[in-house]
Amino acid sequence: MNFGYKKMYIGGKLVDAISGAKKDIINPAIEEAVGSIAYAQKEDAELALIEAQKGFKVWSKLPLKERTEWMMKLRAEILKREDELRKAVVYEMGKTYEGAAEDVELLADGLEFYPQAMKNMHDEIIPDSENTHHHQIVNLPVGVAVAYLAWNFPLLNVGYKIGPALAAGCSIVIKPSELSPISAYLVGEIAESINFPAGVINVISGPVSEVATTMTKSPIPKVLTMIGSSASGKRVIADSATTVKHVSLELGGNAPFIVHKDADLELAATLGVALKYGNSGQICVSPNRFLVHEEVYDTFLDIFTAKAKALKIGFGIEEKPDMGPLVTKRDQERVLKMVADDVASGVELVMGGKVPEGFAKGFYIEPTILSGIKRDSRCFREEIFGPVAAMMKYSTVEEAIDLGNDTEYGLASYLFSNDQSVIRKVSEELMFGEVQVNGVKYAIYLPHGGIKESGIGHDCSYLALNDYLVKKRISTAL
Repeated sequence: MNFGYKKMYIGGKLVDAISGAKKDIINPAIEEAVGSIAYAQKEDAELALIEAQKGFKVWSKLPLKERTEWMMKLRAEILKREDELRKAVVYEMGKTYEGAAEDVELLADGLEFYPQAMKNMHDEIIPDSENTHHHQIVNLPVGVAVAYLAWNFPLLNVGYKIGPALAAGCSIVIKPSELSPISAYLVGEIAESINFPAGVINVISGPVSEVATTMTKSPIPKVLTMIGSSASGKRVIADSATTVKHVSLELGGNAPFIVHKDADLELAATLGVALKYGNSGQICVSPNRFLVHEEVYDTFLDIFTAKAKALKIGFGIEEKPDMGPLVTKRDQERVLKMVADDVASGVELVMGGKVPEGFAKGFYIEPTILSGIKRDSRCFREEIFGPVAAMMKYSTVEEAIDLGNDTEYGLASYLFSNDQSVIRKVSEELMFGEVQVNGVKYAIYLPHGGIKESGIGHDCSYLALNDYLVKKRISTAL
C-alpha cells in the first residue's frame, strides 16, 4: 500500500515545502517506501509559527461553544476515515492494525473530552479579608503551542496535544516524527477538507536541527509540549530559554513490574506479556524490569515464557500478528546489542535475543526474556524500548521498592499482590507518576505524567489543560 505524496498543512492550506524538499517514509516491516511527505525546513517552520499566531488571535476569541463545534466536526470526519488512518499507522511504523485502533480512538477521545473538561475550568473568587475588594481569577489561553510528537503512537499523540490546546483556546503547530508523519499529515488533510479555521492547526515535519530548533528558540510559541526521550526533553528546555515558555514533557521510562509472592501469577503474566510485547515494546510505559519474589520466580517465569512463545510475529492487516518490527534498523541493532552485552556479563538468555527466522527484510526481534539481571545490567539501567523482558528476583518488599526506585526515571510502575499492607506500602513508596495495581487502565480522563527524568506536566485528564492556560487576577475596589 502506498499513500502517495502528502503536503504540509499551514494556515488552513495544504502546501509544499518552500524549498520543494520531499522525504520518503519507509515501512520498517518491508523496508520500502509507503509514501512521501513535504519535508519542512527552517523557513517552513517560521511560516507555520506566523500562521499559528494569526490563528490564535481568532481562535482564542471564539466562545468555547464555537470551538467545541469545530472540534466535534473534526472528530466526526476523523472517524469517517478511521480505516485509512489506521492503515497509515500500520504502514508507516509497522504497528498491528488492531493496535492502531487505539491511536484513532484516543485522537477522537481527545477532541471530545477536552471541550467538556474546559467547561469545568471555572473562574475563581478569592474572598477579601478586609472586604475592600472583589478578587477574580480567570483562565486565559497561553498562546501558540508547539507539539513535538514521538513516532510510536502517531495519532494518539496528536490527540493528547490537540485536544487540550484547542479546548483551551490555543493554536498549535504539530510536528510529527519524521519516522511516522503520514497519519498526522492526513489529519491536516481532514482539517483542510472541512475548512477548519485557518492557522489554528498546522502540521509540519522535518529535521530537528531545521524545524524543531527553529520553533523552540522562536519567541512566538508560548508553550512547548513534547512526547519523546529524556535527552530530547532536556534539549528542548535548554533551547527554549531564549524566552520564558511553558514546557510540558512526557519523556522516557524504566517501569518496574513487581510480582509479589501472593500475586495472581496467571493475571500478572498475561498483562505483563501484553504490556511488554505490545507495539514490540516500543511504549514509554512498557515494563522494563520484572521484579519477582524469589518464592514464585521460577513459576512466574515458566508461565510468562509460555505466553511469550505463543506470540505471532509479522506484518499486515490480513495476517493479524501480535507483534511487528522495531521502527528502524538502528533500533533493532541497539536492542540486540543491549541483550548481547547483558548475556556476556552473565545474564541468562531464556528465549529470543535474535532476528526471527524467515524475516530477511524488516527490523524484527524475537520476543526476548532475560533472567537474573543485575543492577548494573544495561536492561536494568536503560530504557529498552524493545521486546525484551528483563527479570530478577527479590526477597523482601523493601528490596522490591529499592530496586524499583533505583532509576532516574519515574513514569509508570506496576504491582501485583493481594496483600493490602504490601499494596499500601509499595504504592506509597514507589516514586513514579503512575502506580497500577493488579491491572492496567489508561484513558483520556486519567492523568498520565512522570516525575524525575520522566517529565513535567500531564497528558490526559483535566490536568493537561493547565499546560495551555494562564491565570490572571482581576481585583476591583468596592
